[in-house]
Amino acid sequence: MIPPDAFPLAWPVGWPRTPADKVARARFNVRVTGHAYRTKGQVTNYVGRLRLMEELRRLGATDIVLSTNLPTRLDGLPYSSAKEPSDHGVAVYFRIKGEPRVLACDRWDRVADNMAALAAHVEAMRGQLRWGVGTLEQAFGGYRALPEMGARRRWWEVLGLDPGATMADVDRKRAELLMRFHPDRGGAHDQAAEVNAAYDEARKELAAAA
Repeated sequence: MIPPDAFPLAWPVGWPRTPADKVARARFNVRVTGHAYRTKGQVTNYVGRLRLMEELRRLGATDIVLSTNLPTRLDGLPYSSAKEPSDHGVAVYFRIKGEPRVLACDRWDRVADNMAALAAHVEAMRGQLRWGVGTLEQAFGGYRALPEMGARRRWWEVLGLDPGATMADVDRKRAELLMRFHPDRGGAHDQAAEVNAAYDEARKELAAAA
């Protein structure tokens, strides 16, 4: 069974975003093992997704959930004719030997290329394992999902607000929490990162509803 994709993009907490002026154009190989595709030199969303899923499965990943801003159909898969979203980021949540892991990429200016980049990264990891450089646990030691995809709290839960809160409420609460979680006050980077991620989610959601 093909796992469904997640929409909208659930960017992993604590994972830094690429600055807008650093996002670049890429051209990845359209080859997929056992398949031959012609896409006029560009990876399509379908091929990028196929490459990434194939590499993760070959690695032994389970419970794979691919998260992007590509709208999904009723079966949970993206529309083949979907327009490129303004946020090209891709996050993929999965388990390795039962442990929740996440990889994310927004370095490139197309969702398909970010999926292909993640696939290339996983392929390189598999190569390191074949060469005996390290173990699977070492390879994914820094990619633990915080929180897990299925347990991700909504922005109002993170900020301690009601679902009907206004943007003014969000601004006020964010400032209050960032002051509380500042390292100089005994806070932690992960806490501040979660607050900022919740703020971004609230801003986008409330702007779309306006």
